[in-house]
Amino acid sequence: MVNRRYYSTRTGKNPDAVRFDLSMLCRLFRDIYLEFRTNDYFQEAFGYECVDQGEVAGKLGNDIEAQFFRILRKLNLWQIQDKCVNYSEDDFFDVIELLYDWISKPIDGFHHTHANCGWHYHTFDKKAGQKEFRDKINDILCDYKDGYELSEKGEILERPEQGLDLLFEANLPTCDPENVEKKVEEAILKFRRYRSSLNDRRDAIRDLVDVLEFLRAKIKKVITSNDESDLFNIANNFGIRHHNERQKTDFDQAIWYSWMFYYYLATIHACLRLIEKAEAKNL
Repeated sequence: MVNRRYYSTRTGKNPDAVRFDLSMLCRLFRDIYLEFRTNDYFQEAFGYECVDQGEVAGKLGNDIEAQFFRILRKLNLWQIQDKCVNYSEDDFFDVIELLYDWISKPIDGFHHTHANCGWHYHTFDKKAGQKEFRDKINDILCDYKDGYELSEKGEILERPEQGLDLLFEANLPTCDPENVEKKVEEAILKFRRYRSSLNDRRDAIRDLVDVLEFLRAKIKKVITSNDESDLFNIANNFGIRHHNERQKTDFDQAIWYSWMFYYYLATIHACLRLIEKAEAKNL
């Protein structure tokens, strides 16, 4: 599929080019879903019809609508191609995550030629199917509202602000997988999850500051004492870590929490690289 910006979008002359609404998102998704289903990427999960055997159940069993309810606790989501154009935003994101868990690329099987029945597969590649599905879905999620994406773990996340996406893509220098890398990854997920609350975002910032606290002894060796103290002043004085009457609370949390999160994430990257450089020099 050709994927480039055409004239009116490229030149800023199309007012509808930047974002689209839920109705259009669901219509675009319907085409993507039908493409994967037609190509048997859901055969392992949903089963298939055979002219000789009738309905052959997949891993989700014979009553897929009931299984959707069991998993999502919602009715009226199945059949997807019929119902998706009327999904709510929450319905849409729930179904996207569910499909990601169950999609698998057909690899090997046999073609049942009787009455042109079609392909019946017995070997599937889940990771390959998930990657292809994720790529297609992210191509439309990025232009919905402020932008979303489906992560490799199958979670709907808010896209980072423009220009800051490299912070999420850059690998941290290897330091302490359990106390640094894992903690940072968990904080990023907590901050970016769909409909994360202000409390979730404050907790994510606190988690990043805790990583800096864990690294504090090493940080003191690579920056001045005043700079090292300043790293914690924001979190200590704006209601992130402590709770006392001296803290500042009269500020726009939605805006400032975003700034604090990116500030501390960038600070961790910078400090780890300073530590890595100093340790390499001392070898």
